[in-house]
Parts: sequence; structure tokens; C-alpha cells
Amino acid sequence: MIRTLIIEDEKPAARKLERMLSLFPEIELVAKIESVEEGIEWFSNNHHPQLIFSDIVLGDGLSFDIFEKIQTKAFIIYTTAFDQYTLKAFKLNSIDYLLKPILDEDLSGAIEKFKSFLPDENSGNVQEIKQLIKKEKTTLSRILVKIGYNLKIVQTHEVSCFFSENKIVYLQTSERTYPSDFTLDELEDVLDEKKFFRVNRQFIIHSDYIKNIHTSPNYKVELNFQPSEEITVSRDRVKDFKDWLVS
Repeated sequence: MIRTLIIEDEKPAARKLERMLSLFPEIELVAKIESVEEGIEWFSNNHHPQLIFSDIVLGDGLSFDIFEKIQTKAFIIYTTAFDQYTLKAFKLNSIDYLLKPILDEDLSGAIEKFKSFLPDENSGNVQEIKQLIKKEKTTLSRILVKIGYNLKIVQTHEVSCFFSENKIVYLQTSERTYPSDFTLDELEDVLDEKKFFRVNRQFIIHSDYIKNIHTSPNYKVELNFQPSEEITVSRDRVKDFKDWLVS
């Protein structure tokens, strides 16, 4: 049996996930937790599970707050409506990241993935397995941005470029420019590398929005939507840039 825990502050979502998990005879649900405070207390006083299904945004904070204070060897499958937290999630024992509403096939795939990481007599130790998990590529498809007191979901396919200015990274769409909580280095790790390319230290561009490319005296890219600053490909990136264009 796989000792399993649910962390979810929305009762309907928790009940739905519990019903879905009940279809897997190998899953033994040991508890349901609704808050960061409750989670820290539970982990401090109970035998840890093998597998955790955890929402990220809880009423009193992020579930990350639990795992940054409590060390656990459990593997975590995050469940959330937003995927802007993927990078941090995969640094905190995550083996999968399910976007709500959770589909049956996605849940089944996540559980099978967990089983594949279980150590046996032929596998490495848990720490080696976790290092392999961290190397898995996760792709960002949506970003949550803040506009005043409002939140907006921006699909990455709508973004023509990401750029840094005054230590803040912005994303550009056909509508406007939005600030983000990412660094360009983080974005490089989670964006679809077939669509996005970092042309220099300041810009990551989207191939679908390339309007023109000037090759003399240096490589300069024009996008359909971009900030006022010119976008120039660094000399040491020109070859990789040309390879990316035809890949």
C-alpha cells in the first residue's frame, strides 16, 4: 500500500481527489490537510507518507512553506490551477505537476510515474532518484501576472518575448507589457526550447513572433510585438540561434 496524504484547502476539490484516488487499490489515504499551519503540525507529530498530493496556494500561504520547514522524504505531486510555480515545485521533491481540473489519465500517469521511482534492489538510493527527478524537463505554459489588485493568466504562446529591465523581468504580448516574478535564468529552464530562445543576457524571444532578422553588421531581431529597445543576438549565440531557427 502507498501511504498517501492530500493537502488541499478547497473541500470540494479535496473530496473529488479523494474519490479519484479511491479507484486505485494501492493508495491508502492517511490524512487530509487544509492549511500550512495544520500541515506543519501534522508532519511534526505523524509518520510521514510515501506520496503527497498537494495544492500550492492555501488559505494561509503556500504549501511550499510546509516543506521548507519540515524535511520529508515523501514524493510530492502538486495540484494547482496555475503553473507558474513549476520551477520551485521541482526543487521540493516534486515528481509531477497536475493542473486543475485534474483529468483521470493525468492522475493515473502521475501515480505510475511515482511507482517507477520507488527504489528496489536494482535501483539507486532515494537521493539519487530525486536527483534524476530534478533533471526532468518541465515546460511552462501559463504565467500568473499581477495588474494592480487584479490577477491575470497569460498563456506563454501569447508572449513575444521576455526581457529584463532595472532588475525586473517583463513579458511582452500584443496587448501590453507585464512584470513577472521570474528571472531570465529560471525562464530558460521552464520555457519550451523549441519556441523560445535566449538571444542575449536581456532577451528571450518567441519564434512565432519574429518579423525580420537583420544580419549586418550584427544579428538584430525584429518582433511583431516588442519593447522599444533593439534586440541583438550576442556574437557567441549566433550559431546556436541559427540552428534553433531551423530545428
